[in-house]
Amino acid sequence: MGREENGVALRCPLVVAAGGRDGERCEPSLGSGVTDGCVCGSGVCVCDPRAVLGHAGRQTWSSQMDFIMSCVGFAVGLGNVWRFPYLCYKNGGGVFLLPYALMVFIGGIPVFFLEIALGQFMKQGGVSAWNIAPLFKGLGLASMVIVFFCNTYYILILAWGLYFLVHSFTYPLPWASCSQEWNTPNCTLDFSRSCMRSPIMEFWERKVLRLSGGLDEVGDINNSMVLCLLATWVIVYFCIWKGVKSTGKVVYFTALFPYLVLVVLFVHGISLPGAVSGIVYYLNPDWSKLRDAQVWIDAATQIFYSYAIGLGALTALGSYNRFNNNCYQDAFVLALINSGTSFFAGFVVFSVLGFMAAEQGVDISKVAESGPGLVFIAYPKAVTLMPLAPLWAVLFFCMLLVLGLDSQFVGVEGFITGLLDMLPPKSYFSSVRREVVVAICCITCFFIDLSMVTEGGMYVFQLFDYYSASGITLLWQAFWECVVVAWVYGADRFMDDVARMIGYRPLPYMKWCWSYITPLVCMGVFLFHVVNYKPLVYNGVYVYPWWGETLGWALALSSMLCIPLTVLYKLLHCKGSLTERWRYLTTPVWGRHHLEFLPPETEVKLLPSSDLSKKHTPI
Repeated sequence: MGREENGVALRCPLVVAAGGRDGERCEPSLGSGVTDGCVCGSGVCVCDPRAVLGHAGRQTWSSQMDFIMSCVGFAVGLGNVWRFPYLCYKNGGGVFLLPYALMVFIGGIPVFFLEIALGQFMKQGGVSAWNIAPLFKGLGLASMVIVFFCNTYYILILAWGLYFLVHSFTYPLPWASCSQEWNTPNCTLDFSRSCMRSPIMEFWERKVLRLSGGLDEVGDINNSMVLCLLATWVIVYFCIWKGVKSTGKVVYFTALFPYLVLVVLFVHGISLPGAVSGIVYYLNPDWSKLRDAQVWIDAATQIFYSYAIGLGALTALGSYNRFNNNCYQDAFVLALINSGTSFFAGFVVFSVLGFMAAEQGVDISKVAESGPGLVFIAYPKAVTLMPLAPLWAVLFFCMLLVLGLDSQFVGVEGFITGLLDMLPPKSYFSSVRREVVVAICCITCFFIDLSMVTEGGMYVFQLFDYYSASGITLLWQAFWECVVVAWVYGADRFMDDVARMIGYRPLPYMKWCWSYITPLVCMGVFLFHVVNYKPLVYNGVYVYPWWGETLGWALALSSMLCIPLTVLYKLLHCKGSLTERWRYLTTPVWGRHHLEFLPPETEVKLLPSSDLSKKHTPI
């Protein structure tokens, strides 16, 4: 019999009395709600210690498919539809797939797997999981800041999508003509007159955004958009208020429905005149582009953006897995789904853009856009040229709304998980019901969002999008994650931990990526972004004032500085020599579920000696 922790025997099969037939899954009478790893035998419930201790007081996915669907819903988002196809077209068509695939294997999958495995092994969210090296807990704080900013501004896209969806149930579509109250004398349906404005552009800027002249012209709040924003936050709240037990069921719809609509839109798109030309533009290879450094930078940046790396949410999702779940296999499957979705979405987008270019008699380069310009201007304009326009508009904006919705509520779930894991177990705040914490988070973000539904709100949105969760912040985060795991905690040590979970060691290439390749890629692309930094410009015309750019950098640095400042703070508040401080602050803080496979002599080495403990002040 092994040592005991809270009255539960460790390092031996755990037997808890329970009623049931032999071979059935059972729940131990610990009130833990655990059934994974527990089966009835001779009238008792026999459990693997990892199944009980690893989940004590923590929810787990009802099935592993819940986890897969949640990761698909979170990582597969709007960027797969509105950013990848345009990058592929701009950077040499089919040739872009070569640097993209390379970056997937040396950047995307290693960090994606690292974050999921870390959460599964530590059984903690994006902050507390970094107890593997407490000195670098600032990594968790940085991810919390980034995901909070993402949760705040990303939902505005859903509010815009909901607004378009509501107006799509009218015939003709309100952006199909120049006869609406918000149209100006410059509105025209003649696409050859470049000095005039299209109906969709005026609907977008004058009806949806009510766009002012700049960041310093805040203007009034758009009440219609406030209602859409409130509706989306209410939906998000009820998707996650009960935790992963409810989230895991919702994502079956939110993750799969967009694929159904994408297939329908693809079948319809390729039947349109000009669709083949659009797809040729999408895939037409330009081999000379491989000599352009920007192509490789775009590929790397898109990977980190699309895979939702550095936000802490993947770590939070992984923390709800069973301890022996094969997260290594999951990482490759999820990466294939993510990149495959991006590639397929390109056919959907460019078949419609090809049709649009053919109808207007212009080159496809005149209609190809990315970001909000694609989903709120180019595609809605193309829909007006199709038969049964309202039907295709409704389908498209339903897909857009659902595609972004699961990314949003899983992002909020990741933030909530990290927040709850940070609370001291016996503090007053830890006793607050989860539903209340989720409500406070949603309400706080909603009030911040009100600044983005004013007449100057679009300029605020662009600041958040360009700085708070940009390529610079995500690359900085991913770089330090690899360094801490590979060089502070130890790459071989982490590979051993993964082997304890899945039963075998991953390929050595994973260790090489964490130790050398991925950090070099991250730092190289990071420096490229810094050297080639260009101030934010809205719509190619409006230049942000100096104080607006300063605010943007404050958003970026608020997460990036969490890492060095936390290291500095912990070192200064710990006594002893620098070597002693380093050893003390890089000693992992284990959870109860780790004790099952740690031998006594290892445990002694992991704890500070009695002499050292007198010198150190707990952090």
